[in-house]
Amino acid sequence: MDIFLPHNSTEATEFILLGLTSQQELQPILFVVFLLIYIITLTGNFGLIALIRFTPRLQTPMYFFLTHLACMDIFYSTNVSPQMLVNFLSEKKTISYTGYLAQCFVFVTLLTEYYMLGAMAYDRYMAICHPLHYNSRMSRPLCICLVTFPYLWGSMVGTMQVILTSRLSFCGPNIINHFYCADPPLLMLTCSDTYIKQTALFVSTGINLAGSLLIILISYVFIFITIMRIHSSEGQCKAFSTCGSHLTAVTMFYGSLFCMYLRPANEQSVEQGKIVAVVCIFVSPMLNPFIYSLRNKDVKQALRIVFTRKLGTVEKTSILTVSQ
Repeated sequence: MDIFLPHNSTEATEFILLGLTSQQELQPILFVVFLLIYIITLTGNFGLIALIRFTPRLQTPMYFFLTHLACMDIFYSTNVSPQMLVNFLSEKKTISYTGYLAQCFVFVTLLTEYYMLGAMAYDRYMAICHPLHYNSRMSRPLCICLVTFPYLWGSMVGTMQVILTSRLSFCGPNIINHFYCADPPLLMLTCSDTYIKQTALFVSTGINLAGSLLIILISYVFIFITIMRIHSSEGQCKAFSTCGSHLTAVTMFYGSLFCMYLRPANEQSVEQGKIVAVVCIFVSPMLNPFIYSLRNKDVKQALRIVFTRKLGTVEKTSILTVSQ
């Protein structure tokens, strides 16, 4: 695609990623830590997807959205983790210009996870505020539309950002003070005017974050009003429990994104952004399956059934082995 080709005046053909730290003695330790995080992320999210897929009780809109959220977390982490792990153990920590743009495109596209969280908030609103109309209003076609929109919108925003980046010229140092392809440290290297790029980045990020967060806040305002009208404390606790895991994931995701993008591009913000990026790219995708599993009664019950079946199969196999 043409959007992945550098502008004619660009001299840099590759960039050097400094990573999380320049201390060589920490590289093997960080490799082990982030490898474990990546393995846990893949295992947890793939396990959650499989559990939802093969459990009839979990075939509802809420878990349909959760499946796609898990898919986004897998791709989100995979977009950065493999190359970061390689760079921990290699002396040459470079990425090509084309690879940089490709990673940026995938990263921005998958940031539309906030709209997936918005769809999940709307689903909770319908389930708690309009339970009698839930099945009719949260139809299969509507759920598919709510899932398709974030992917299409993210692709459009990602394409726009990559086009603007590809028009910048890099005629100076090619060392990027980060561990993945982030826009703020890249903008510090260009010899072109970055006003349009920075404005587009700030406006698109602000609109997307504020717009999706507004959907979530409005949904939860009506949810809390409805819950307060429930007379029994047991009913209130049950309603709150269905929202607790989603609110936890929303707080982690939005908090890290606001800190990462809604700040000027300078050395101090880049160093702070590394810490925030670790939470957003690695910690959040790793914890999401556990947040939705440990705080969800239906998922815990489905897990209990799976483990009971596995334990029963092992016991039967052991008895047959002994009898033979």
